Amino acid sequence: MPLTTFSLDYWCVLVAAVLPIVCAGIAKAKAFGKPRAQGGFDNDNPREWLLRQSDWRARANAAQANSFEALPFFIGAVLIAHQLGADQARLDILALAYIALRIAYIAAYVTNRASLRSLVWVGALGVNMAILFAGYR
Repeated sequence: MPLTTFSLDYWCVLVAAVLPIVCAGIAKAKAFGKPRAQGGFDNDNPREWLLRQSDWRARANAAQANSFEALPFFIGAVLIAHQLGADQARLDILALAYIALRIAYIAAYVTNRASLRSLVWVGALGVNMAILFAGYR
């Protein structure tokens, strides 16, 4: 049986899938081990707890939701580009750019830089569209 390896863009799909979990961790940071009565994380009702948060915790939770929302398009774009025979080096560069922009998006969201966040979101969408059409002939 031949040894199969992941291309870099496939590794980027894995990273993109983990980013929402990272956002959730940011939202819950420093709330573990703290009593619920003092605002500590409530694992019995985690979604309700997150909805009651404000400031950077609420923004990290919103970044989590947006990261989940953006994930299917990225996965689909990478798969379609592969099916269409896109150049692998180009796909790898675009996928890395997408991940870098998504990380910048999360950072801008959590730190309350709304205009930058929107600009980075548009950039990531553009890169994702470039991935989708990378194999188009």
